[in-house]
Amino acid sequence: MEIICSVVWTPLSFTQAMESRPKYYGREFHGMISREYADELLAGVEGAYLIRESQRQPGTHTLALRFGHQTLNYRLFYDGKHFVGEKRFESVHDLVTDALITLYIETKAAEYIAKMTTNPIYEHLGYTSLLKDKMVHRLSRGRTEPRRVTFQRDEKITSPLVRRSALKDTPEKQCSYEKIHNFKVHTFRGPHWCEYCANFMWGLIAQGVRCSDCGLNVHKQCSKLVPSDCQPDLRRIKKVFSCDLTTLVKAHNTTRPMVVDMCIREIELRGMKSEGLYRVSGFSEHIEDVKLAFDRDGEKADISASAYADINIIAGALKLYLRDLPIPVIPFDLYPRFIQAAKIPNAESRLEAIHESLLQLPPAHYETLRYLMAHLKRVTQFEKDNLMNAENLGIVYGPTLMQPPEQNALTTLNDMRQQKLVVQLMIEHEDVLF
Repeated sequence: MEIICSVVWTPLSFTQAMESRPKYYGREFHGMISREYADELLAGVEGAYLIRESQRQPGTHTLALRFGHQTLNYRLFYDGKHFVGEKRFESVHDLVTDALITLYIETKAAEYIAKMTTNPIYEHLGYTSLLKDKMVHRLSRGRTEPRRVTFQRDEKITSPLVRRSALKDTPEKQCSYEKIHNFKVHTFRGPHWCEYCANFMWGLIAQGVRCSDCGLNVHKQCSKLVPSDCQPDLRRIKKVFSCDLTTLVKAHNTTRPMVVDMCIREIELRGMKSEGLYRVSGFSEHIEDVKLAFDRDGEKADISASAYADINIIAGALKLYLRDLPIPVIPFDLYPRFIQAAKIPNAESRLEAIHESLLQLPPAHYETLRYLMAHLKRVTQFEKDNLMNAENLGIVYGPTLMQPPEQNALTTLNDMRQQKLVVQLMIEHEDVLF
């Protein structure tokens, strides 16, 4: 559809000197005049505009704009840039230009705009469905082997959870790594078309939104209709540490963050008998070096013994990675469920509650936690050498994996016992809970 805009916009100048004129307005400012007088001044001149000070609320300003043979009035703001809504402009002229383009298109093409999203091209592109199918196939293929379940501790516990695991092999949690788009308002240079509805994105600035993880460009209203199937592009992922778990695993096409895999592999290779493993801290500057290496080189980062002889540096880097996640491994919204589960006095019911809470975790978080707990369970098997049992590891990893939604020191202090207990139980009963 072709739309030709013929409206010409001009500021209505006020030529007399005005001491009260704000420094960020020019001759379009007409002082404290009424809405009716502004309408008289603009009558008959399509696209003309002026700025007036409100008589009812002195100190506030209104943009009066002539369009469609009527005067439209908008409350005008300035905070270093001019705006009447979400968009901010360097000048009032740019604001009016953008407004007239939008008003013209919405007036002349209202029916067309209403139909824009009824037959979106997004659903017919094919590549999003193809990528999702590949991910689901890969995940399901990696989970076909049955798990072996053994019980070495707390054999007196005969909850339904334990009985289910004892009676049959249970496949790992089936899941699809869905991720919502990370849309942010974007200004496009030159003509641009929406990748959801294939229609033109109009305006001078902030014409639409762009996903900062995959680069999808759509109208703001279309962003509400786009499915949660973001496929992050590695070229857009600037760092490994402090990156959302799901974003990172989807960008690298893995089930877990490669930081977790690489660090655990290195620790199990040469550090399982290290006294105070995960409790003893490595040099902070060396841990920072490991972080920079992952951010810079990704899976090619060198964390071998030749680069870092002290295994506590690798252990510290793993803890730092998990601690720096923007959304903890146990997300903020599920934190209260785990804390309440830990407070249940009955051992059977407590395990059941933790198990039910684990099933609510996002897939990338679940898989990361499952892999980590299996590793920590193996750490406890060397307790005679490393002096780290499940309780000690719970003290170390509780605050790392679980953080209260509101960063309140009192809440954190009160919950420390439950944080420790949740991790301790997940280690001790890893073969049952996951």
